[in-house]
Amino acid sequence: MAGSALPKWEPDVLGSGFERLELPLGDDDEGAVVATLVRHRRGWADRIGGLLGRGAAAGADVLYVHGWSDYFFNPELAQYWSSAGARFFALDLRKYGRSLREWQTPGYVTDLATYDADIEAALAAMGQGGASGRPLVLMGHSTGGLVLSLWAARHPGRASALVLNSPWLEFQLSRIGREAIAPAIVFGARINPMGPMPNVDLGFYTRSVDRAQGGEWEYDHAWRPDRGFKVHPAWLTAILAGHATIAAGIDVGAPVLTLLSARSMIQPRWDEGMRTSDIVLVVDEIAARATRLGPSVGIARIDGALHDVLLSREPARAAAYAAITHWLRGYAPRVRGR
Repeated sequence: MAGSALPKWEPDVLGSGFERLELPLGDDDEGAVVATLVRHRRGWADRIGGLLGRGAAAGADVLYVHGWSDYFFNPELAQYWSSAGARFFALDLRKYGRSLREWQTPGYVTDLATYDADIEAALAAMGQGGASGRPLVLMGHSTGGLVLSLWAARHPGRASALVLNSPWLEFQLSRIGREAIAPAIVFGARINPMGPMPNVDLGFYTRSVDRAQGGEWEYDHAWRPDRGFKVHPAWLTAILAGHATIAAGIDVGAPVLTLLSARSMIQPRWDEGMRTSDIVLVVDEIAARATRLGPSVGIARIDGALHDVLLSREPARAAAYAAITHWLRGYAPRVRGR
């Protein structure tokens, strides 16, 4: 429209080297909705390395999507991909992080396919599609891994590889537990879709990540609450539907690497072992579910890793990055661009 201002890249809260772009997505029942794309501006060494074909992901574009009650705040992750020769982008989905507005219900959707619009807007802003010729690597953590896996299966051929960081592919109570509670959750969603549900987050995961509590990371606690967002029946119904789809088997159309902790520790009392374990998901069940994503799935179990493997202590993070590099070189031949 004549006279209207086009969205533009602006400085991001992560500081030097990062910019954000607001992506308007129209309106929903709560009003105007946006997603926010963050990009990492590569240094000259990374750019030259990419042009010369150096790095395990030279010439590729990477799109990262966060998990539940989360947003992108990990500059080390961006630098890893830039050093590997890729262009790195991260997406704060609607009603999360940079995209959350005060009148909105944080993280609330009733169908995970709603995020197709967020992803397509991000890919368009990245210059993906058409004759771009740049391979696309999708990277998702937890709920983001579920969202991207389902998206890739609905859009075969778009992604060249998926790297999943503790993807939420199955309910914590396993398939049997999911199938047992699903009818009650679906019924509740029909009667009162935004009704209150008990908060089972005891704050232990925040304790393992937050620098002020012994972790290694600083972030915005309004965007990443200490005990998570409130959960609503309609949202949980959408998650359970996604889990059921994965359990039935899909094909994401590309090689998959799934990063997981070597162990889970899910219990009602704090233990220092929680700083080196996944205290959110049952990793053995997620490993099994990952095999339902397609014919080419690699699984890397990282000793000492947290639920977000790339927020773990440095030795575990280093092992995870090494695993990604090894996999890209050996098992994801479509990733390297021209």
